[in-house]
Amino acid sequence: MSDALSKPRSTPGTEPKPPRPVLHSPADDIPDGAKVMLAVIGIASAIALLVWGIPRGYHWARAQDWHHFTQWAATIDRPVHTYLAAHTTGLPITAASAYVLWQGIGLGSLALGWATGSTGARLTWIAYGAATGWMVWAASPATGRPVAAALAVLAWTIGSLFALRGLSLRPLIHLHNHNHNHNHPAR
Repeated sequence: MSDALSKPRSTPGTEPKPPRPVLHSPADDIPDGAKVMLAVIGIASAIALLVWGIPRGYHWARAQDWHHFTQWAATIDRPVHTYLAAHTTGLPITAASAYVLWQGIGLGSLALGWATGSTGARLTWIAYGAATGWMVWAASPATGRPVAAALAVLAWTIGSLFALRGLSLRPLIHLHNHNHNHNHPAR
C-alpha cells in the first residue's frame, strides 16, 4: 500500500515523453581523414587553377578574334552614346555622366536582379532594356535601324537570362482547407 501512495497518479495524456533525438550535422558522419583529404584536394585544385588554368585561359583569350563581339557591342554602344550626347544639351548633366550612369544602372540592375531576385532590380532591368532599345532605334542610321535594334534586343535578352532567372509567369495558387468540423465526435 505504501507503493501505491508514493507513486503519483497520472492522468491520461500526461505520461512523460521520451527524450528527443539529438540533431547532428551530416558532416559529423564524414571521417576526419576524408575531411583532410578533401581539403588537400581542394587546395591542390586551387593551386593548379592559379598556376596553369588562368595563364592558359588568358593566352587563349588573347589569341581569339574578338572583332565580332566588339562590332556587336559598338552597334549598341555608339547609338546610345550619340543619343545621350544629342539629348543632354541644356541639362545640368553632361553626356559623359549620363553615359556612365546608363552603364552603371544596366550593370547594377543586372547584378542585383541575378543575385537577389529583387522585383525592383528586375523592373529596372526591364526599363533599362526598353530605354536602350529606344535609344539604339532612334540614333541608328535609318538603313541599319532594324538590325541595330534587333541586336540590342538580343543582347538584352541574353542579360535577361541572368537578371530575370527564377521568374515564373505561372500563377502561384494557395489552397487552404477551412472545412474543419469542430463538433466532430472523434475529437
